[in-house]
Amino acid sequence: MNKQFNINAIDWWIIFGFCAQFVFFLRFVVQWWASEKAKKTVIPKLFWYLSMMGTLMILIYSIKRKDIVFIVASCLNILLYLRNLIIAKKHKN
Repeated sequence: MNKQFNINAIDWWIIFGFCAQFVFFLRFVVQWWASEKAKKTVIPKLFWYLSMMGTLMILIYSIKRKDIVFIVASCLNILLYLRNLIIAKKHKN
């Protein structure tokens, strides 16, 4: 039995969900790299931007999948990440 690949059978929401998780994962890579470079623990602003972007993507995915647990968690995380960006901006000024 020879099955052909059907691009219409791909669940693009699952791919989007994996992309969201990857963006969220990248924040750890950025933080690790910045810390290695500085030879001390640091959290660059890019960490918070990737956190926001990944969480927003996860929120969109969670709404599509109607997953209340991840919807609530994502909303709370967005508030925390936004607050950290506000603090970083005030600290810079």
